[in-house]
Order: sequence, then structure tokens, then C-alpha cells
Amino acid sequence: MGDPRGFLKFPREGPKRRPVELRVLDWHEMYEPFPEDKLQTQGARCMDCGVPFCQGHTGCPVINLIPEWNDLVYRGRWKDALKALHTTNNFPEFTGRLCPAPCESACVLGINNDPVTIRIIEWNIIEKGFSEGWVQPVLPIARTGKTVAIVGSGPAGLAAAQQLARAGHTVTVFEKADRIGGLLRYGIPDFKMEKWVLDRRLEQMKAEGVRFETNVHVGLDLEAEKLCRQFDAVCLALGAEQPRDLLVPGRELKGIHFAMEYLVQQNKRNAGDMIAGEPITATGKRVVIIGGGDTGSDCLGTAHRQGCREVHQFELLPQPPPNRAESTPWPLWPMQLRTSHAHEEGCDRQWSVSTTRFSGHNGQVTKLHAHRVKMEEGRFVPIPGTEFEMDVDLVLLAMGFTGPVHHGLLDTLGVEYDARGNVVVDEHFMTNIDGIFAAGDTKRGASLIVWAIAEGRNAAAAIDAYLRAGRSLAASRA
Repeated sequence: MGDPRGFLKFPREGPKRRPVELRVLDWHEMYEPFPEDKLQTQGARCMDCGVPFCQGHTGCPVINLIPEWNDLVYRGRWKDALKALHTTNNFPEFTGRLCPAPCESACVLGINNDPVTIRIIEWNIIEKGFSEGWVQPVLPIARTGKTVAIVGSGPAGLAAAQQLARAGHTVTVFEKADRIGGLLRYGIPDFKMEKWVLDRRLEQMKAEGVRFETNVHVGLDLEAEKLCRQFDAVCLALGAEQPRDLLVPGRELKGIHFAMEYLVQQNKRNAGDMIAGEPITATGKRVVIIGGGDTGSDCLGTAHRQGCREVHQFELLPQPPPNRAESTPWPLWPMQLRTSHAHEEGCDRQWSVSTTRFSGHNGQVTKLHAHRVKMEEGRFVPIPGTEFEMDVDLVLLAMGFTGPVHHGLLDTLGVEYDARGNVVVDEHFMTNIDGIFAAGDTKRGASLIVWAIAEGRNAAAAIDAYLRAGRSLAASRA
């Protein structure tokens, strides 16, 4: 701990976002550079707590060595800080940009002050590492001759793949889309993470021996049984892609889309791809986003950059309090009102709104009908006299995800599901089928990117132990 009074001397400070009027004109990331000397000052605010809640499961699922690399940054030992950071996190450039930072909510300083700027320090450590050429392929000491298939190339699948390749196994990642990355590629807008960030890390993984197979929908293009015969172990990291639908009259009208249909198209446009089928765009339209979470915020920022006429965001839940709610005391992730970068760009946000139906003309949605609701005995009930309707041209459903898609690979394999529809695993991340493992959102449901990375790493450790014990899925199917 370089400055034991740093948290008393220095206020919290972070990089500024680019001006709204400029950033809505392009798809580049939104933050301005933050000087190195200020980062070192922010590192000095870390209290070096006796029990650092920031790096426990409450704060950080990958158990980042946060006090260590905060201190190393303060001392200017950036290369050592990078080593400490990579010890627990394969992709800090992803979490630094995309994680909501539960570590900061669990920061001890945050009990009665502003927490340490952990996420920004993490982000800048890895960027300095890349710029200085310190991030290099990590090759295994020896090859094991064992083969592993990873199904899905989101953060869980990529973390598992990198760990297993470094352990000496031959790893192949299968992705049904035309590019690697899962939702990192097609679900996250460029203004939150430009795709060169992902490509840069994939190049390292290729150099480490990871094989990537795109346009392969396992269960359709590649039969599940054939996959099991070809590989010694399989890790299911398909994500939780089943969107929650809004089953109300008029749902079938044109102009009503799931958020991911919308976001994927724009990411493809930014990549220079031609869009097959009917384009989904907010240009010149009256837009309503149903759902108040991160995906809704991503839709909002995208709608602004496409030049929407106006945009509204509806949330079924009541408006959270401006500060941490009593129901979520420190060090829990606080229930409180959050204003995202997209909300800064303009939005009519409304809470306690339930959409009851849509109506339209010539098969196209033109109106949304809704009313206000309140919570009574654990149920949402309509408030009499609060019915209203709104002219709309585009409705985006961003109400979250209900779990992994069952039909296809998962049902064919015969894996078991829990009550929420997620794949059941044991303490070793193995499903009910010997040699088939699951990690990330496939196992736990839609969650944070940092949880996906943690699960991928833990599943990789379990798969490595399985293979080194002489067990093999392929041998059992021979």
C-alpha cells in the first residue's frame, strides 16, 4: 500500500465520455483518454483492506487480485500489474469495457465514500499491455494429445478454450455465426466495444493453437453424436439465447422485433456485411423499447445513432431509488437508479408500464396500448384509469432471456435441465452425460460477462482434470 492516506486525499475520478452531440454521429467507443498520472492517483485510493470484498465472489467472480494491481499501478509497475491481472482474468479488455463492476459496489471504501475506480484501472492496465507489446501468446510446455470441442464462442467458450489450449489440449471452437465472438461480436454495439478489441485477442488465441470453426451449427450442420465420437470432451457454452417474448394481441405485426434481431443487424452493417431479408432500422421512426436493462440501453444508443425521430423506454418494474436500496446493503450489488451513456443521449423513460396490445394498419404496427401497474401481493395489477396509447413505428423487445435454446443440440444430447431451463451440472461442471460439460449462461442463465469468464475458466480446469485422469467421451462412444 503505497499511500495509506490516499483514499482520504484523492477524490474518485474517471475518464469523461465524449460529448453527446459528437458521439451519436459515429459508432466509436465513447470514452476519452485518461492520463496515466491520474490512473496512478486513483490506484492510491485503494485501502488495501484486510478483507478485500472487491475480489470475493460478492464483488468479482473471477477473484481478480484487485488490491495488488491497484498498488502496482500506483507504483508505476504496469507490467507486473498486467501479470497480476491476467492471473485470474483472460479478457480484462472485455470486462473493463462491459462489466457493470460489482467489484466497485463491494469496495470497502464505498461504505461511506466513492469506491475505487477499479474497472477503469483494469481497462487501462490491459490497454497498456497491448500497446507495449507485453501481451504475447502463451504456449503449453507439452501437448497432451487430447481433443476438446467448445460449442459457442462467447466469453465462457473463449475463456475455456484459451485455458485448455494452454494446458496442452487440442481445442476446436464451433460457432454457428459467420464470425467468432457470440454476443461479444453481434450483441454488443461498437460504441461499447469496437470489434478490433475482440479480433486482437482472437489472434493471440489462434497463435496459441485454438482452432475456430465458423458457420457450423452443432446439432444441425454437425450431428451431436458425430461430435461426441470425434472429441475426448465437449464443453457447452451456447449462452442463453432464448429471448423473453411479449405474448399480447398484435405481437405478429411487422415492426415488432426482439432486441437481438435489431442489434445483430447493425453490428453486421458496421462490419460491412449486406443484410439479408428486411432491414430493421430506427431511422426517422418513433421507437419504443420494452425493457430497462443493459440490452435496452444498447438498443437506445443504437436508435440514436441511426437517427430515430423519438424514443421511449418502458420498464414493468417500479422506478428504483436514486441511492442504494435498504434491501441491497453493502457489499451486495445495489438496487438503485442507473443512468447509462445512452440515456444521456436522450430518452423518455417510464416505469411501472405494462403493454397490453399492439394495433396497426396493413400489417404494420402503428400503436402501442398500455397501462400503469402496481405491485400487490407479489403480482403486478393494473391501476384503473391509467390506460394510454402511443403512436409507434418500431418496437424492440429487450426483456431479457429465459435460458439456453433447448431444441437442437441440447435436446438431442439428452442433457438435463433445472427448473429455470438451464443445463444441470455437477460440482465438476459435468452434465448428466459423461464427458460433456457446460459453462456460462448455458449453465446459470443470462448473467454478467465476468461470470461467463469465471465459469469458462472453472469448466476448463474440470475438463483438464477429467482428461488427465485418462477419461474420454470419444472412447466411450467408440
